[in-house]
Amino acid sequence: MSPRPTGLLRARWPWLATLAVSLLAPLPSVEGANALAGNPSPYLAMHADDPVDWRDWGPQVLAQARAEGKPILISSGYFACHWCHVMQRESYQNAEIAALINQHFVPVKLDRELHPALDAYLIGFVQRTAGPAGWPLNVFLSPEGYPMVGLTYAPRAQFQGLLERLARTWAREPAELSDLARRAAAERAAEDREDAPALARLPSAAELARALVRQALLIGDELAGGFGHQSRFPMAPNLMALLELQAREPDAVLGDFLAVTLDAMARKGLRDHLGGGFFRYTVDPDWATPHFEKMLYDQALLVPLYLRAAEVLGHPEYRDVARETLDFMLRELTGPSGGFIASLSALDGEGEEGGYYLWRPEELERLLDEPERRLLAEVWRLQGAPRFAAGHLPILGPSPSEAAGRLGLGAEEAERLFDSARVKLLGARALRTLPRDDKELAGWNGLALSALAAGARAFGDARYREAAGRLADFLRERLMRDDQVLRATDKQGWTVAAALEDYAYLAQGLWDWGQVGGSEAERARALPLVDLAWSRFHGEDGWRLDADSLLPGVPAEVALRDSPLPSPVAVVIALALAGGDPGQVERARAALARSAPVVAANPFGFAGQTLLLLAHPTGN
Repeated sequence: MSPRPTGLLRARWPWLATLAVSLLAPLPSVEGANALAGNPSPYLAMHADDPVDWRDWGPQVLAQARAEGKPILISSGYFACHWCHVMQRESYQNAEIAALINQHFVPVKLDRELHPALDAYLIGFVQRTAGPAGWPLNVFLSPEGYPMVGLTYAPRAQFQGLLERLARTWAREPAELSDLARRAAAERAAEDREDAPALARLPSAAELARALVRQALLIGDELAGGFGHQSRFPMAPNLMALLELQAREPDAVLGDFLAVTLDAMARKGLRDHLGGGFFRYTVDPDWATPHFEKMLYDQALLVPLYLRAAEVLGHPEYRDVARETLDFMLRELTGPSGGFIASLSALDGEGEEGGYYLWRPEELERLLDEPERRLLAEVWRLQGAPRFAAGHLPILGPSPSEAAGRLGLGAEEAERLFDSARVKLLGARALRTLPRDDKELAGWNGLALSALAAGARAFGDARYREAAGRLADFLRERLMRDDQVLRATDKQGWTVAAALEDYAYLAQGLWDWGQVGGSEAERARALPLVDLAWSRFHGEDGWRLDADSLLPGVPAEVALRDSPLPSPVAVVIALALAGGDPGQVERARAALARSAPVVAANPFGFAGQTLLLLAHPTGN
């Protein structure tokens, strides 16, 4: 992920290419610790010892930048992110780079999980001006708050070079660069208005459904499953929409693609076959090499996905995947205050990427007896040289009973050996350490409540019902305050204001739990949250992810895409329509009709709202 801060800028907004020229003068010394010590966010707290003078995001950042006439550096990431740790080690803990940043910029560390709206805006800027974006995300803004240059991970020398060029240019032309950044933001907004689709007519429901399937299969990999040709994300909202279309009108090609995708996700490197749960994504199109962080939202979304796939595709083994994922959530992600924590780190306690999950051949030889090793070599593909520096990653091969004949074992003996080997490896893994981000986020816990409700309905398991009841109590008691939702809390009672997704996912979780638990009170609690979402995040120009972004020029949207997370706009509209309140239904239909041209032009990108249009054509 090398930085390309000027290529697209030169092509689209030539004047901004001047932001990366020339060199810089002598460096200052680094002054002591920064303001992040003791921060309740594990991601921010891990940067407390950096020599960079980081501070948390807030209105004081803009006030300081304007008073001092300095550009702002917002560096956004999250605790479980591997490359965030790498860039910290290479650059943010480097005294020379810290001196550059401290002298010439107002540096901000942003936990993207606490400020999803701001992070999404900055991600969009980098995607438009520098290409693909991810984390760590580094964006330089004018003192007024207009983005100027952005990049993701960069090796130390490249990052230092950008800092030097930008600081030198800013020292020479601050007013000009501020004006260019403001003009570029206005031009981007104008382009968005000009790019809005103008359809001669809206497609019929049948045409829209066909367009969604056609678009999905066009970018889908029919051999390996998934979408695109590089990394592989679960894309649960899009897959759920396709499952719903398959349920309504079965199609052999779509059904095969869904089965291939769901099989690959469950059997290959995206899933932890020893301890359960899914990793965030794989870096390769064959689902073999994961980024090892585990996020709560992935687990919560994949539970109902696999349960629905078991019904629609007739694959009962998918129910086992859902159950094991729920059990992983209860066992590994239960938080200190009653909710579920945000994530498990990609790095183990020794700083090794994936080290918690990998097995060196000498470890396997020490822990397992020879028959157990032979069996796991077949069942988990633990053969040959390890693919990772820290050892083998289990990948599902044949079942123990299927491997038994090849090894000259009886089926019962093979199952016994597999169980004994698994117990030994789990015991050994329990002695390892894995850092946890113990933030309990409202929106993600709302998704978890929906997953537990789905599990309680599917399995009739009292554990899931009891866990859902406890989680609903936690959400009401800790994250709902009269007429507002708090995004995050931890065991010290620290809180953060909520975004649109928190209101949407929390309302959905309470609604789903109310339906399963038979509690009219739970469903009744969901609808006021829908009202609050409309009043705080929707206006004449559309939806905003955050009620107060602080930055100028943040656009409103008439529709919001699905991502690894469902579109919160689709969730709010769906709940408004389902709730039956006349005022909410009228607003929902109007918003759906207004967004219809945008959604119809890209049905796969807006899969959730596409399903709503199929059920309520043009909002009627």
